[in-house]
Amino acid sequence: MFMFNIDIAANILGTEHPRLFLNTVIVHTALNILTLIFLWRNHFTPRQEQIFLLLFIDVIAIVLLMHASGDESGLGFLLLASVATAGILLNSQIAILLAAIASILVMSESIYSALQTTVSSKKLFSAGTLGLLLFLTALVFRYLTQKLIASQKESALQTEHAAHLERLAQQIIGRMNTGIIVVNANNKTLLANLAARRLFAIKEEDSKISLSHIPEIEDQLAIWKAYPHSRSPFITLADDSAEVRINFARMEDHRDSDILIFVEDNRKISQQAQQLKLASLGRLTASIAHEVRNPLGAISHAAQLLQESPNIDKGDKRLTEIITNHSVRVNHIIENVLQLSSRKETKAQTLDLLQWLEDFKDDYCLAHPGEPNLTIEAMATNISTKVDPYQLHQILANLCDNGLRYGLEQCGLLTILIRVGIEKHSELPYIEVIDEGIGVQEDQLAQIFEPFYTNDPSGSGLGLYISQELCQANEAQLRYTRTEDQRSCFRLTLAHHQRVFR
Repeated sequence: MFMFNIDIAANILGTEHPRLFLNTVIVHTALNILTLIFLWRNHFTPRQEQIFLLLFIDVIAIVLLMHASGDESGLGFLLLASVATAGILLNSQIAILLAAIASILVMSESIYSALQTTVSSKKLFSAGTLGLLLFLTALVFRYLTQKLIASQKESALQTEHAAHLERLAQQIIGRMNTGIIVVNANNKTLLANLAARRLFAIKEEDSKISLSHIPEIEDQLAIWKAYPHSRSPFITLADDSAEVRINFARMEDHRDSDILIFVEDNRKISQQAQQLKLASLGRLTASIAHEVRNPLGAISHAAQLLQESPNIDKGDKRLTEIITNHSVRVNHIIENVLQLSSRKETKAQTLDLLQWLEDFKDDYCLAHPGEPNLTIEAMATNISTKVDPYQLHQILANLCDNGLRYGLEQCGLLTILIRVGIEKHSELPYIEVIDEGIGVQEDQLAQIFEPFYTNDPSGSGLGLYISQELCQANEAQLRYTRTEDQRSCFRLTLAHHQRVFR
């Protein structure tokens, strides 16, 4: 309209029918403005029928402009844009239909002009060529559009599959017992899975922090960068005394690549080593215990018969009592060894610790004479763990037996305090068995979990050893400590209730 009104193309636009050209341009412009308003109000999502109508109006307008401008205008090539748009936005049949309509209108305009005036065969040939181009344009753009749609669908499927694999990998890594931390060249953490956060008390919102907050890793990482082939030793965390081993690996073969840090809880490693040790010694200890048990029974029986003899004097009777008492002690040791060598595979269950401890308290007090006083103190609510309940019962029974025995010797009280809660940093549940005894001396701490070590002449020295073995089988940790008021305490740190294995 602008070019026509200022006569920029006076010999090209509207040369045959100026009034028709101007009116067509004005009406077409008004319709385009209304179309923009319509598309804007419909969020630019028209239906197929509406798109076809808009393109059909374009074809009509362009053919009228061709007729008004004569042979030399070249406006017919604008139809290629409309037909190409149809090939992109409409389905194949409708796109071909619009190309056919445009070709028919172009041919009809040429024939009409030939009837009205003298027209050379050149215009008819140009009209036929343009009609053929319109069909080719519709087909080519429709083919390209289908290829693009297919490629887009394939890309969407691959994106969805990749996202699924990423979610799956995150679930696997997140639920692994091995802690995994990824750091960049500047020692900034890029990723830390759930196990690593528990071990090093990394909060979810602090997943990108400097390793200066984890000095145990920072020191070992500096050593590994200087000596890549060195083997990392076991280190003890300052907060909860958990022993871990740290290994490093580069994600790529250059110095600036990200670094993978694997943190393995030594409790799991110790458990596997202990299982190998028990497997090799189990049959041997069981056979020895059986062989000792038979002559021991004969000795004990002979001592009992000797005690019943009327001719035995007082001194000999005392000797038979010593034989009987030590036979009972040796028999208790044999029973513990047999129980240890024939220990069944751990069958972990998810337990509500508070409810389970109440049931344990009732069973334990009912089975032990003297009415022991067991008090349960809960430091948190909703405390859960994953452990074999029968083996946990055996561990606590051993600890309570020891506590009651030493407490009775020290102050004459059968009192045990069982404190249960959740560790602040590692979020692991714990049970503390606190007694009134004198406790373990500092120079004895390294030996209390060794087999046959005891300060009680009547004890077997296997109670704490068996308890430690059962803890390792359940990925738990048993250690001796003292409370804030210096009372004797055995602290049992249990596994998280969401652990995957076992």
